[in-house]
Amino acid sequence: MSDEAPLEPGLTVVDAHHHLFADADDRLAALWGRRSLTAAGYAELVGDGYDVVASVAVEGHTRYRTTGPERLRPVGETEFLAAQSDGRIAAAIVGAADLRRGAAVREVLEAHLAAAPGRFRGIRQTALWDEDPAVLGGLFDIPPHLYADPRFRAGFAQLAPLGLSFDAFVLAPQLGDVVALARAFPGTRIVLGHLGNPVGIGRHAGRTVRDFLAWRAHMAELARCDNVVVKMGGLGTFLSGSPAYRADPPVSSAVLAQEWRPHAEETITLFGADRVMFESNIPTDAVGSFTRVCNAYLRITGGCSSDEHRALFSGTATRVYALGAGSPTR
Repeated sequence: MSDEAPLEPGLTVVDAHHHLFADADDRLAALWGRRSLTAAGYAELVGDGYDVVASVAVEGHTRYRTTGPERLRPVGETEFLAAQSDGRIAAAIVGAADLRRGAAVREVLEAHLAAAPGRFRGIRQTALWDEDPAVLGGLFDIPPHLYADPRFRAGFAQLAPLGLSFDAFVLAPQLGDVVALARAFPGTRIVLGHLGNPVGIGRHAGRTVRDFLAWRAHMAELARCDNVVVKMGGLGTFLSGSPAYRADPPVSSAVLAQEWRPHAEETITLFGADRVMFESNIPTDAVGSFTRVCNAYLRITGGCSSDEHRALFSGTATRVYALGAGSPTR
């Protein structure tokens, strides 16, 4: 429960990005601060002031199959998430697949669709990389420019024919790779997570102005790609370098709003509210309760119209992830 009252009690919210998992390994448990988070636990976390009518559960490398062909093992996570679905939580599912398998990845995509009929919406493949190894601390072993790999792109080409979208997961300095991918595949929906993941640690510490200008330039290029939408959230992780991360007691939503406002406001200005959607990023964001995070973004978007407000907190996610429908639409 939150110790901060909701600014708009009963606000209808679609949470466009969170994780559910069980039996996390040591690496993920350290990142998430827990070993498991089921639908029941998520419901408890969000059930203190806002009306979360639907959520999008995104892959987190959990409950992979332990037998059978290796290429199909990530389908076990979709099976787990589908079992957690209650019509509201995990109403849409974004799974994992190694698109570097090229055209052969279609078998994996079809297995995901069969594992969660009417709910499976797309793939997220992590591409996090930085030239400073201190930024990611060995969490990921991924080569630079993954999204430019011809094998990856051959697999990426399989998404649109199946009605699937792609959740891009990069750091802000890598946004140029997402721009190039969006331009090469204008018919595939790309959902950029975490406002493009600005970084404030390692070589990026103390470079706020320079990095913001570079981030904005890339976001402006992405905004010109009609197939790209953005998730508004994800700024409360260790990557931010903010003292708000895991602060005890948590900082107020007013402090969070002040910190997050530049990236959130600029994104809404560039993309428009109908291409931006709220995400909690539970439990990776560790800056306080769901209500506190919602309050922060409500403070940031206070100048938006009622239609823009509705799009940001529920409408865009409902459309992009085809919540309540049989298949996603562009």
